Amino acid sequence: MGIRAVVWSISGLTLALIIGFLFWRYVWFFRNPTRHPPIGEGILSPADGTVVYVKHFQPDEEVLSIKRGVAARLDEVAPTDLQGGKLLIGIFMSPFDVHYNRAPIAGRVGWVRHHPARGGNLHMTSMHWRILLGIQPFYEESLHVFQNERTVTKFQGAFKGSPISCFVVQIAGGSVRGIDSYFEEGETVGRGEIFGMIRIGSQVDVLVPALSSMRVRVQPGDRVRAGETVIIE
Repeated sequence: MGIRAVVWSISGLTLALIIGFLFWRYVWFFRNPTRHPPIGEGILSPADGTVVYVKHFQPDEEVLSIKRGVAARLDEVAPTDLQGGKLLIGIFMSPFDVHYNRAPIAGRVGWVRHHPARGGNLHMTSMHWRILLGIQPFYEESLHVFQNERTVTKFQGAFKGSPISCFVVQIAGGSVRGIDSYFEEGETVGRGEIFGMIRIGSQVDVLVPALSSMRVRVQPGDRVRAGETVIIE
């Protein structure tokens, strides 16, 4: 193969990579497939992605032990006004997942609160590789869980006939270009309806009171779909 042919081959590959990146970044990333919430009162996944933790804990307990000497408390992961025992489910969204987030329950938006990063957003590289390699716990060495920028939305609705507050935490990744919220305090939202999105890689957590009537349907490593997968019933 001559030098000219090699140059043309490299140029063609470079052009293909650039076009592929631009298509992913400005077209494929913003895809919004139709979702069909299942019938029932089950709490739905708010995000597409991989479940990285399912934690039951009491108010005085640490939520996650990230690494030796570093643990995350509830007020760092998901600042809320919940009392008593709680259930926290974390979902990692890779850059290739659908990034529109959907309401886990039907009801009213109690409030939306934004919390800036503590010292800058960290990349989620460790969690991404641990998921790809199947190494648990997926959240080990993932300091982004409590350091990165986040938006917490409180949904007020019902679960099995009783009032419930459900909190969704949108956690920004190192390359995030914004966390979007499409509803304001007092507005109503349907179960499985889009309420926001995070642009580029990110994580979404769900926090609810730990009720005896609840049954968790997912575990770390499971793949879930926003607005369709029942994570608690």
